[in-house]
Amino acid sequence: MSHIKQVALVTGGNRGIGYELVKQLAVNGFKVILTSRDAEKGQKAAQILQESKLDVSFAVMDVEEKESIRQAASAINDQYGRLDVLINNAGVYLDEHEKLLAMDPGILEKTMATNFFGAYYVMHSFLPLMEKHGYGRIINISSGYGELREMAVPGVGAYKLSKLALNGLTQLAAAELKGDIKVNAACPGWVSTDMGGPSAPRTPKQAAASILWLATIGSDGPNGGFFRNGRQIDW
Repeated sequence: MSHIKQVALVTGGNRGIGYELVKQLAVNGFKVILTSRDAEKGQKAAQILQESKLDVSFAVMDVEEKESIRQAASAINDQYGRLDVLINNAGVYLDEHEKLLAMDPGILEKTMATNFFGAYYVMHSFLPLMEKHGYGRIINISSGYGELREMAVPGVGAYKLSKLALNGLTQLAAAELKGDIKVNAACPGWVSTDMGGPSAPRTPKQAAASILWLATIGSDGPNGGFFRNGRQIDW
């Protein structure tokens, strides 16, 4: 694959970890599609990177809307005919101080719609672009909160359940897919973003760097794993 400029796509790429993932992929020679549900913010983010001579384009895509995902996949297929790397980064964190069974059920529904079903429908729509070339690297941005043992600790229930489901999706997809298509999950740690807050010890740049090795693993690399800082952790 090294003789072909690979195409990568990052959801929620207009800020935070997503923006850094886009930037670092482009710096390392990828043609990168930055997606965001907000067209104005996404275009602005892509333009900043383009001004640094990086090969970045923008596509509007709302991971909560199946038709938006389908249209983006169709447009990218028409333009590039391939997708080599997919990073499901878009996510929400809405229930820091809520109890699962006492919260407005809409919080759980919104969280699952973005963090789980969003990733599922993106994978479902873009997988054919990988399958026709028999190659792909899918990275689902997860969290340590998605570890099974975290379910025994109360709090942050909607977020935890969404990441637990995402981890299950990662394992099931890895078991099902054929050819040199690998699916892994990565926990970026506690990162100083709008979601993580200013007290977090890690920068988006550090978080992105700890994830991107999964985008370039060889055919003998891991599949169906869950990683933090390059090390596999328990589900």
